[in-house]
Amino acid sequence: MAPRLEFYDRRPAPADFLAEVLEGLSGPQKRLPPKFFYDSRGSELFEAICATPEYYPARAEAGILRRYAPEIAAVAGHGGVLIEPGAGNLGKVRLLLECLRPAAYLPMDISGDHLGVAARGLAAEYPWLSVQAICMDYSRGLDRLDGLGGADLGEGGKKIVFFPGSTIGNFEPSKAARFLWQAARLAGPGGGLLIGVDLKKDPDRLHRAYNDAGGVTREFNLNLLFRINAELKADFDPERYYHYAFYHARKGRIEMHLVSRGAQEVRLASRRLKFADGESIHTENSYKYTVGEFEALARGAGFRAVKCWTDAESLFSVQYFEAVGQSVALE
Repeated sequence: MAPRLEFYDRRPAPADFLAEVLEGLSGPQKRLPPKFFYDSRGSELFEAICATPEYYPARAEAGILRRYAPEIAAVAGHGGVLIEPGAGNLGKVRLLLECLRPAAYLPMDISGDHLGVAARGLAAEYPWLSVQAICMDYSRGLDRLDGLGGADLGEGGKKIVFFPGSTIGNFEPSKAARFLWQAARLAGPGGGLLIGVDLKKDPDRLHRAYNDAGGVTREFNLNLLFRINAELKADFDPERYYHYAFYHARKGRIEMHLVSRGAQEVRLASRRLKFADGESIHTENSYKYTVGEFEALARGAGFRAVKCWTDAESLFSVQYFEAVGQSVALE
């Protein structure tokens, strides 16, 4: 059986990247969206983070998916359309495909080159599966899937949005609610959401997960500056910034920053950006939830909690929800 693969390129224009970076670096608290971590090098570094001994989420989630794949398939059903925003290297979905046996799989990722390589490998490995890979910035709205030819979501069976990796934690709670609302609308009544959610735990465990001894997370964070230099012709000196990550207990989130070593000035496009000594660029949040907190968030977006699976230490959860209709309008 010949592999079935289609690729749709909706990657953001370079001007969009520049505009978002300039906007993020112009406020009182400088910020960069975490989606920009994931160029080819950033994607490789994130895979390396997942292999560090300190970073428990990837191993815990993979263990849950591996162990409970038959139960997940029994709840989610077979023969539908599996949609994965932020699919990365497509590693997690491999743990489910043989049990779920979807008719079509739609991975999407902002890193087109990385996605293309991964999708070709998956299509060759599972020739019975229709793989329709989409390079796009899903954070701009899941409704951008409309009109993609073979990926027309108006056709086909039950739709399941698969969102592993605790990526939902990178969203501010209000934006997480909006994403969940969009996922419920995309799945449609009776459709589903299978999502990885990192759980609240000992702050020391969290600190070590984002400050690994080998410095891989540091390199991942600093790679953002290398990417801006390469693609936007900026002149950041990454050696003059250091990685800083900590758990903010009151807000229930890990924060990651790049902190300036001394006062400095950076050229970006026609702008000169000034950094004071100790001033930071806030690059990522990673919110942690209790199971009850996340169920309440999903319920407000139009989902009904069906099943929750955790690892033996209750470090991480994989939760399945059924879309029942939007209870609030978030457009």
